[in-house]
Amino acid sequence: MKQLQQRLVVRSRRVAAIRTRTTAVVLLFALGTFAIASAHNGIGRGDRYAGAPWASRSPVLAQHGMAATEQPIASLAAIEILKKGGSAVDAAIAANAVLGLMQPVLNGIGGDAFAIVYDPKTHKLYGYNGSGWSPKDRDLAKMRAEVAMAYTKAGLKPSDQIPLVGSLPVTVPGVVDAWFALHKRFGKLPMSEDLAPAIYYAQHGFPVTEIVAKYWKGNWKAFQEKRGLIDEFANAKKLYLIDGHTPYQGEVFHNPDLAHTLSMIAKGGRDVFYKGKIAHTMADYFKRIGGDLRYSDFADFHGEWVQPQSINYRGYDVYELPPNGQGFAALEMLNTLKGFDLKKMGVGTADTLTAEIEAKRLAFADLAKYYADPRFYNVPMKGLLSDRYADARRKLINLNHANPNIGPGAPRLYNGDTTDFETADKDGMMVSMIQSNYAGMGSGLVADRLGFMFQDRGALYSLHGGAANVYAPRKRPFHTIIPGFVMKNGQPWLAFGVMGGSMQPQGHVQVLTNMIDFGMNVQEAGDAARWRHVGSATPTGLPAKGVGTVLLESGFNKGIRAELEKRGYKVEWVKPGTGSFGGYEAIKYDAKNHVYWGASEMRKDGEVIGY
Repeated sequence: MKQLQQRLVVRSRRVAAIRTRTTAVVLLFALGTFAIASAHNGIGRGDRYAGAPWASRSPVLAQHGMAATEQPIASLAAIEILKKGGSAVDAAIAANAVLGLMQPVLNGIGGDAFAIVYDPKTHKLYGYNGSGWSPKDRDLAKMRAEVAMAYTKAGLKPSDQIPLVGSLPVTVPGVVDAWFALHKRFGKLPMSEDLAPAIYYAQHGFPVTEIVAKYWKGNWKAFQEKRGLIDEFANAKKLYLIDGHTPYQGEVFHNPDLAHTLSMIAKGGRDVFYKGKIAHTMADYFKRIGGDLRYSDFADFHGEWVQPQSINYRGYDVYELPPNGQGFAALEMLNTLKGFDLKKMGVGTADTLTAEIEAKRLAFADLAKYYADPRFYNVPMKGLLSDRYADARRKLINLNHANPNIGPGAPRLYNGDTTDFETADKDGMMVSMIQSNYAGMGSGLVADRLGFMFQDRGALYSLHGGAANVYAPRKRPFHTIIPGFVMKNGQPWLAFGVMGGSMQPQGHVQVLTNMIDFGMNVQEAGDAARWRHVGSATPTGLPAKGVGTVLLESGFNKGIRAELEKRGYKVEWVKPGTGSFGGYEAIKYDAKNHVYWGASEMRKDGEVIGY
């Protein structure tokens, strides 16, 4: 085995030597050679015949339609909808419904959704904010009291952070509202057609995939550890366990309750969820377990159309949705990075990472202070995205060492007058959509016989009076999920996203700089090793932890840690398979040849399908 491993290493070096004059080899040495798989100690992955040697696979190419999701069956469902004449929005709804069924560890109809749609008829981008609000009859004082009571009852140390489980972090689910708003404007097929694949698989079952099985098991362990905070848990156990255990990879899981719920939605429309039978079931459940959500909280809720906002990065117009999401953090980072020649500095170098990490720290200091529901707080949106503000913030970056005193800026002085999947259709409509339950499976709460778990998004409110994101009745919490879109020369260029909490803006920036500055293709840009910075101040009121910690995937050059530590960072290598570096999906459009290029996250279970 040892000799075989040595031969593989020698062969890898020979391949690298042959390609020294290509872009791929520059990337290879910058990012580090591919790590030998630890599960099978004497053998690693084979060699590619084209492209970057470390890339997982080639981009998927197609002309007529495409879907990029975290589940192959969800991508297939979207393609089937496109072939029936559905739009990219119909396909996105179909994919989302299947994803909610097949990976309840991440999303489902108990969560929220955001979307950016490119409409080829109007040549415009449209944004939708489908994030739900808090109960009308729970004010800040009551929330603080209930949080304290919940920790005491569970025998846990008191905290000024809203717990991740139980009824306290639950807000009204917004995804069904988003489906119908998008469908009304851009759908071509009946909603019953869009939801049919998910209903079928919920009734007949599906095999659980590798990553989902791992997450399912981990989530259940977390629920058991926090059991004292969960108001009612019998429904969740009945729904999500098979003979007392979480599903293992390849085991077939059925969800007839969700099939029935989706069938009611397909037949009765949006109102059956927010004003009809489902709404009454949800309201009765929360009343029974002692939660604060009531029927009127569901019946009165509506999401809203919002205008995507952009900055220009080296000739590319990058769009994100405005707060209450965190998309502006990616735009702030890119605005700051415009002042650095990343291409000259080199991919994966200490200078490039320092510039990116410091830009992240600056943006997240603003995020913690200013990002909130704009219906309750005057977010200085123009100032945050101002070039003059970016110039001022950039002066705080010194590539020789980490700035120990980064805090929020003063964007008002420059003010002047947000699971991810992508679809594209034959007419040129492209959709970037992201949907989530927030942390893991969600709150641990499942209403009677509805087949889904409620999100825990409300854990992201602050309990500190005067904060932008402080809890209030009928307020939407700060949101982490953000769809991304890029235009170039007035044409759509990229619909994309990178899932994973605070990783999302960091991931957006890394993927875009990989493509724009370093010339990677759409798949290589996602496969490349990622960094993640943690320890910034948060919108929930947690202060920054010094300069924070930089987490690195194993693909970086091994000397990078020492270089970053010299500059004042705490750096940790993350063992393969244990990190949280996001989940990437993207569809790039080649306007010249009218071809879609698709990419899917190699760290997850997904796949791109085109036709």
